[in-house]
Amino acid sequence: MPVRHPVLVPRYSRDLEIAKRIWPVLSDLQTEQLELLLRRHGLSIASGDLLFLDGRWYVTHTGLLGVAHRNRCAGMHVEALPRFCDASTRRWAFRATVFKSSTCKGFVGYADADPSNISSFVHGAEMRVAETRAVNRALRKAYGIGICSIEEIGSLATSTQSQRQARKLPPQPANENYGGPKVRDHLCQIIRQHQLDPNLVKSYAIDFCGVKALREATREQVENFVKHLHDWAEKDCNAL
Repeated sequence: MPVRHPVLVPRYSRDLEIAKRIWPVLSDLQTEQLELLLRRHGLSIASGDLLFLDGRWYVTHTGLLGVAHRNRCAGMHVEALPRFCDASTRRWAFRATVFKSSTCKGFVGYADADPSNISSFVHGAEMRVAETRAVNRALRKAYGIGICSIEEIGSLATSTQSQRQARKLPPQPANENYGGPKVRDHLCQIIRQHQLDPNLVKSYAIDFCGVKALREATREQVENFVKHLHDWAEKDCNAL
């Protein structure tokens, strides 16, 4: 059984406190899952390594690169798979191989992206999304990280209805969900500027405010969320 370094305990405690402030609805089980991720992989909430959406933890691309750096990853190789790529339809597929050491045979991850399985806000960047997904899968496999990465979940959208809904935030009364026109406009500006998925932002807002629906959130809660999202996007957009 590995010995826990006593100096590291306060950092885990701070991350747990930050997580509970951001996501007040965390259950005991979800908190235990978070603590395990923090201790086992050295991930950090404050650094944007993890996100909590719809009751699940997701690791970010930034978090995975951090794990690779701390474990002195020897390198990685990424290549497109021409057989499965078609520039005319904006479909791209990549294979990424992560080498943990100079003698490692490599851990391989495959991924694809096209307009049907990514957010409409990143249409035109399918090649970059596919490459990032492949790297994430290879890194998760190499370092035994069992949770999905946030960049991969776009492929889980299966209905055209959800894709249409992702194109814009639903209109809301000025005194409800988005805290008034100014707050709502600021939120829309953040989403457009950083090419975020509105559906994911909405789910994130619900978790952040600790409510079952955004209409139950107070103006202050929504304003705090928008400020948090703005600060996080400015600090590390890739983590969102």
